Amino acid sequence: MLKRSSNRVVWTGLLAGLMVILAGCGNMSQNAQAAGGKKGQRGGAGMAVSVAVAKASTMDLPVYLSGLGSVEAFNTVVVKSRIDGQLVQINFKEGQEVKKGDLLAVIDPRPYQVALAQAEAMLFKDQSALKDAKLNMDRFAGLVKDGVIPQQQYDTQVSLVGQLEGAVRADKANVDNQKLNISYTQITAPVSGRVGLRQVDIGNMIHAADTNGLVVITQLQPIAVIFTLPEDNLPTVQKHLSKGHLQVQAYSRDDQTKLATGNLLTIDNQIDPSTGTGKLKAIFDNHERSLWPNQFVNARLLLEVRKNNTVVPVAAVQRGPQGTYVFTVKPDKTAAMVGVTVAFTEGNYSAVTQGLKPGDPVVIDGADKLQPGTAVEVRAGDGSPAGQKAAQPDTGQ
Repeated sequence: MLKRSSNRVVWTGLLAGLMVILAGCGNMSQNAQAAGGKKGQRGGAGMAVSVAVAKASTMDLPVYLSGLGSVEAFNTVVVKSRIDGQLVQINFKEGQEVKKGDLLAVIDPRPYQVALAQAEAMLFKDQSALKDAKLNMDRFAGLVKDGVIPQQQYDTQVSLVGQLEGAVRADKANVDNQKLNISYTQITAPVSGRVGLRQVDIGNMIHAADTNGLVVITQLQPIAVIFTLPEDNLPTVQKHLSKGHLQVQAYSRDDQTKLATGNLLTIDNQIDPSTGTGKLKAIFDNHERSLWPNQFVNARLLLEVRKNNTVVPVAAVQRGPQGTYVFTVKPDKTAAMVGVTVAFTEGNYSAVTQGLKPGDPVVIDGADKLQPGTAVEVRAGDGSPAGQKAAQPDTGQ
């Protein structure tokens, strides 16, 4: 019995000591959590949101109208023969640049030279007959006055002279026609441009009625771009076009690379009712051969350049239920929401007519984490005004 009582005392003491230790650990954990919570609260209240800013600035902004277009050759000519004959000579290479009047091909001229000789012989024969008929007419004129021959014989001779004069004129026309055919045996370039792929080889018989022709010449300098704009823009374009030339820039299909710069030529005389757009035609010098017929391009029409705009980067403009706004950084390093009115956007810049003035810092990165009054920390190197160079219209040819 004594031994059992002694064991109970030992176990009771061990349990009591363990309870004291656990209680002490619990108090320390609670104190640490409370301290950590207070520290976290202090840290959260003082934590600033890192943002990038840019200053609103004053600059000139171009106003562009953009439309999808395609390149068309200024002139495209299918070179065909005007006569029938055998092709005996080709004087061009595929892809060659030719000028108007350059000799391209030769058709065998011998059949037409023979025909010319025959026409000239007939002309000579009829001219001789006409000469004799005129001499007889002059003799008959004297004889009819003396009453030697009747008037009818004289009138018949006059009629014969008229018939021979007509025959001589027909012979001269036939001679000219044969000379023209001989000139057609030499096929020349009707326009300056680039020669395409040859359609006929030397030795083949070609005909005036052939549909394919010998070759296609495409004029690449200058070259045209046909593009479309919404019909609502056409009155404004016409108004500016009446005051002078309007510049058009052709960009690649991905709208990243500028290919060429030209001028607007005209607006089509009708609107496509199915699309509600009008066609416009621009002319490009195409000195660098960056435009090719049937190429798809993005056309940008420079309508005007608006002066002295208050601009901010596009990334600064936010949109919400109340309209457009920006976050600005106040002197106490807190964010403020400012409603703005955006007149137009061009490239990476938006022109603001209300809400900002030049020099105001606006947040361009990190605005999604801000609320009015949020503490902010401007990243090192930010805060410079929007660059002037990028917003200037490109007037290079």
